[in-house]
Amino acid sequence: MLTLHSVSYTHPNKDLLFTDINLTINNHDKIALIGSNGVGKSTLLKIIAKELEPSGGKINVDAEPYYIPQICGQFNHLSIAQALRIENKLNALNEILNGNISEENFNLLNDDWTLEDRCKDALNYWHLSNLDLSQKMDTLSGGQKTKVFLAGISIHQYELVLLDEPSNHLDIFGRQLLYDYIQSTESTLVIVSHDRKLLNLLDTVCELNSNGIKVYGGDYDFYKEQKQIEINALNQDIQSKEKDLKKAKEKQRETLERQRKLDTRAKKSSGKAGLPKIVSNAMKNSAELSTAKIAGVHTEKIGIVRTELQKLRSSLSEINQMKFGFDNSKLHRGKNLFIANSINFGYTTENYLWRENLNFQIVSGERISVKGANGSGKTTLIKMILGYLVPQIGTVFIAENKSVYIDQDYSLIDNNRKVYEQSQQFNTFALQEHEIKIRLNRFLFPKEDWDKPCNALSGGERMRLMLCCLSIYNQSPDIIILDEPTNNLDIYNIEILTNAINDYQGTLIVISHDETFLEQINIERTINL
Repeated sequence: MLTLHSVSYTHPNKDLLFTDINLTINNHDKIALIGSNGVGKSTLLKIIAKELEPSGGKINVDAEPYYIPQICGQFNHLSIAQALRIENKLNALNEILNGNISEENFNLLNDDWTLEDRCKDALNYWHLSNLDLSQKMDTLSGGQKTKVFLAGISIHQYELVLLDEPSNHLDIFGRQLLYDYIQSTESTLVIVSHDRKLLNLLDTVCELNSNGIKVYGGDYDFYKEQKQIEINALNQDIQSKEKDLKKAKEKQRETLERQRKLDTRAKKSSGKAGLPKIVSNAMKNSAELSTAKIAGVHTEKIGIVRTELQKLRSSLSEINQMKFGFDNSKLHRGKNLFIANSINFGYTTENYLWRENLNFQIVSGERISVKGANGSGKTTLIKMILGYLVPQIGTVFIAENKSVYIDQDYSLIDNNRKVYEQSQQFNTFALQEHEIKIRLNRFLFPKEDWDKPCNALSGGERMRLMLCCLSIYNQSPDIIILDEPTNNLDIYNIEILTNAINDYQGTLIVISHDETFLEQINIERTINL
């Protein structure tokens, strides 16, 4: 079906993205392509889809690939039919059915008499039956755009399907449709995703890095088990290398101490023997050279072991270092923070968001998820909890509290500042410059990143800088609200965020369609809209 031979890609600015990619994908394989943000997953998909040319290597594809990109805004000026590349065929079919049986129309249709039925069935499956194929793409939500292109798979009956973060814009119902499709399809799939529930539906995980691809023959849970085995082995190697370094230093000390004693004894012997001064000095110089040579040999050995140890340590995950690091909320657990009494809201006076008025309360220390379909008013409800909006029906009680609202774009980060400047904005306790820089290093911002503009940061980098800033701020908020926080993160950065959130002891409110993330941050109850 698909083979990649020594594929590499270099950016137009000559920066190497990846090299030596070798991979074979067979018919009906369901492949997960994972890796850190910026490693080139989307680029590799585009190369397979023939939208980009590789800088080196060869690709053999037996079937025409169908590629659904992560971002679909470039199709906004097209109709749904145009975006799906079926407009000409549909027009030809309609012309023929209306009596225009020209050769041109028959050539355009190419005997595809079931096209209209397939379109209807595909749109029904993805709950898009209310859409007109002549409707412009820019009238659709992000989730609807993704579903349109997912419908295109069965419309065109593609055998090789490439999906880049397909669940990102889908609500929980759309995601379930996607999961059902993945499990039932006979098509060959290559999927870039950080959705761990989705990844566990695939039979092979391929981890991409700058030097190639490593294949794990199992689903994501199997991959995690294998990675843990690798990490355990790495830790054992580090411990062994640390012992080697300690032994090398001890050996150097013992050898030099023994050599110094021999040198001292030799000096005394040469003095007593009444040797000529020139001979005595030659013996002294020889002893000093011998000591220096021995010292040099041991220093070289220690240097080699130390380099190997540093290389091993650099391979270790730094997830556990990246936590908020501030004190717990000073509010006692169980204090009423928010009470909603029969509330509702509408952006017009005739259409309210919720069929039934909402009644609920939030008490300090809870971990709550807010769930609902796209357009159900989740973000509106969050704005009410924060006091940014007031209900049009009903009343709310909001206790005095300190809250932090973290959206999917991490808008707490000021795009007009540089990384170090941004960190200083949260330095309310006047930490010393070196302490700020230690925090930045801990959150994977080395010296060369301190002058980097925030608008150049990836989603994962923005998230890590936000965590760093909150750790510098050092004042625990009473409430942390997360609005789709994992949408723009790779799996590694989701784990960093998960670990940091689990270190927080205050009230947590989360909007997310990522069931695995919600489970891992220990959500206690759900508000369903």
